[in-house]
Amino acid sequence: MGRVIHFEIHVDDMVRAKEFYGEVFGWRFEDWSDFAGMPYFGAVTGDEKELGINGALMQRQSAPPVLNQAVNAYACTIGVENLDSIEAKIMQYGCKIAMPKYALPGMAWQAYYFDTEGNIFGVHEPDVNAK
Repeated sequence: MGRVIHFEIHVDDMVRAKEFYGEVFGWRFEDWSDFAGMPYFGAVTGDEKELGINGALMQRQSAPPVLNQAVNAYACTIGVENLDSIEAKIMQYGCKIAMPKYALPGMAWQAYYFDTEGNIFGVHEPDVNAK
């Protein structure tokens, strides 16, 4: 069985994207540009003993996504303890809501946003009382 072990977020402005993901979600970044031959920063998303994977920010190689086009990539979802407080941080960066917060009954709260680079990502707050 194949498991997802790494993700890549394509970005136009590396500094802006690192600030956004670092400040909103607390990610750390390691410069792997020499290995990749392009601007490429490994994203450490949490303690390796916790559930989740690490990934990277990589320089976008083509035109960015156009608003209202279908998603043509994997949409990553980030687990959080408090979706409302994370949404407030996301909005401070001028990001837009792609799909407002909704209940996954008996499981969690979920929402989707456009990041600073125009990519869609999800936020997931576990809550057995969600309805």
